[in-house]
Amino acid sequence: MDWHNRYSQQASWTKGLRDYLFNQISLASTRTILEVGCGTGALLADMEDRGRATLFGLDINLEHLHRASQNITCSLFIQADAQALPFPDRAFDITYCHFLLLWVKSPVQVVSEMSRVTRPGGHVLALAEPDYGGRIDYPFELKQIGLWQQASLRNQGADPQVGRQLADIFTQAGLGDIQTGLLGGEWKSANAGIDWTSEWEILEHDLSCLPQDKDKATQLDVLKDIDKISQESGIRVLYVPTFYAWGRR
Repeated sequence: MDWHNRYSQQASWTKGLRDYLFNQISLASTRTILEVGCGTGALLADMEDRGRATLFGLDINLEHLHRASQNITCSLFIQADAQALPFPDRAFDITYCHFLLLWVKSPVQVVSEMSRVTRPGGHVLALAEPDYGGRIDYPFELKQIGLWQQASLRNQGADPQVGRQLADIFTQAGLGDIQTGLLGGEWKSANAGIDWTSEWEILEHDLSCLPQDKDKATQLDVLKDIDKISQESGIRVLYVPTFYAWGRR
């Protein structure tokens, strides 16, 4: 699995939202920015082009951080747990995460830590958190894929319905002026190329975390064929509600 390609794909999904939010914030006067759960640096590469702030990336995965340091030259990278950020209070103007909170044991603790290290008046953002409980699939047979993926995420310790909880999480973390919303969805016809292949790599990776049996493997092959044909014909609908939240320290 090429995780940098995956994280870059996810970054492309939220570029429009980031354009909107960071235009509202105005990065011209921003001096320090921290990404919590930065992975291989896909979002930090975009942040390099948005202003002159000093960028910090934190992740628990050392291999991801090594890849990020190769991709980006103007950031400082630290390996640490998001639930105990190794920074002093009020260190950053902006602190954000992206597809992180579904994976942590205590999202409230992580956002509270993000708030702690953000200066008063600064901004804390969760740029994308999915909610697989609201997943929409068409053709209808493909609903089974979503059910399996939710079960797999739970087996991996993730919360597949964290998206709908963001307003509550930010409120419990003591943030103010909270704004939450959903990313939109749109579907293009006849697209069974790189995106489709990438999605199935992730899906098969997730499903490998479930108990395996021959009947499930056979059913998965059938569903994969249905998915590809429906993509190629332009009738496929796959929508996972993805929430964002923005609050002030």
